[in-house]
Amino acid sequence: MRFLFVHGTGVRRERHDRLFALVRQRLTAGFPGTSVESCYWGDRFGATLGAGGVSVPGLRPGPQHTDAPDPADAETAEWALLLADPLCELRVLAEAGWEGAAGDDRYDGDDGDDGDDGDDPFAMPGVQSAGARVLGLLEDLPPEPPRTGDELGALLHGTGLAADFAAALDCVIRSAEAARAGARATGEPQAREVATALARAVTAATLTAAVAADEADCTGAERDRLVELLTTRLGGDGRVPGARAAAVLGRLAQRVTTQPLLNARRGSLTVGATPVLGDILRYQSRGHELREFLHARITAAPGPTVLIGHSLGGIALVDLLTLAAARGEAVPGAELLVTVGSQAPFLHELGALTALEPGAKLPYGFPRWLNVYDRHDVLSYLAGPVFPGDARVTDHEIRSRQPFPACHSAYWKQDALYERIEQAVAEAGIG
Repeated sequence: MRFLFVHGTGVRRERHDRLFALVRQRLTAGFPGTSVESCYWGDRFGATLGAGGVSVPGLRPGPQHTDAPDPADAETAEWALLLADPLCELRVLAEAGWEGAAGDDRYDGDDGDDGDDGDDPFAMPGVQSAGARVLGLLEDLPPEPPRTGDELGALLHGTGLAADFAAALDCVIRSAEAARAGARATGEPQAREVATALARAVTAATLTAAVAADEADCTGAERDRLVELLTTRLGGDGRVPGARAAAVLGRLAQRVTTQPLLNARRGSLTVGATPVLGDILRYQSRGHELREFLHARITAAPGPTVLIGHSLGGIALVDLLTLAAARGEAVPGAELLVTVGSQAPFLHELGALTALEPGAKLPYGFPRWLNVYDRHDVLSYLAGPVFPGDARVTDHEIRSRQPFPACHSAYWKQDALYERIEQAVAEAGIG
């Protein structure tokens, strides 16, 4: 008996040698005298940027490249933050207020009151504050603007946002952030800033819901026009961004959102991701090359072989064994398949597994299959439910207590993995 280890996506020589040394040590300890071999394919069949990455914008800066920040990138980052938390700008105004405003905490007296009521002790009785007036205008906005005869309604319908506008508007109206920001806006300049923040919040909340439902078809220009229309109806100036909230959140957005990072480092990120994602894409289009290589390695030595495939290595082994069995030419010596952190079952559900039509059963001649997964590993899937009633297929859960992506590589130091392999070998009667 021998073991043949097939590594997964993104693995290259240095990483493979460290990983295989660990696997070989653990398997030979459990099976003294047994041959443990590796089928390293990363250099030969793994993905590379054949033209040096010339297709990737930003990998090689052109003559016009500059390190100066792009205002468009900053704006994109701010909207990324708003889509993640539509109330974030209102929250800044609610908490920070405006220096010297009557609703500011520093002007609430010494009794420890947090100033939530926002009362102006110098306000005339019965006169509505500027911020309260803006909130009233917000509540008066129609939740379903007409499709025709109204630019706001036409824009909402034309961008696919109309269905989510009413819920987004209600969410902002009912928010404590809006109430608090409005209460603290005692003067007209503050009220105009609140109007802008409210308009951006409603727009962001609408966009977030529509994007989640795959209904949005909205350009940046249409989004900005929507903010402008809403701001104007709230008594503000839609062409002037909220200064205080923007000052607090502008740089934060560029630090905590992914867009500026992608813009600045798209080239290096693409190069770094190429081995992992590229191996998968290359296999989907030229997988026969790897499968032929695996077949040659499996049949190079006589006797029963236990195949252990990690991630993409497991996919390739499932495809190879299935195709061979379907032709009535089961791979000689392949007595037991062990997949670890494998996506093969998921690909079969998608109809993307090369060797099997969606819903098809494993063919006669396919060997026993032990599928090892970790529920925290989002790249591991269950095989048993995909092939119901097939006694050859067994799932086994490993818990590394590591989050993803660390758990995708944490299997190989788990005693439970090797104990389960020993059990599977015994059940298969290999030895």
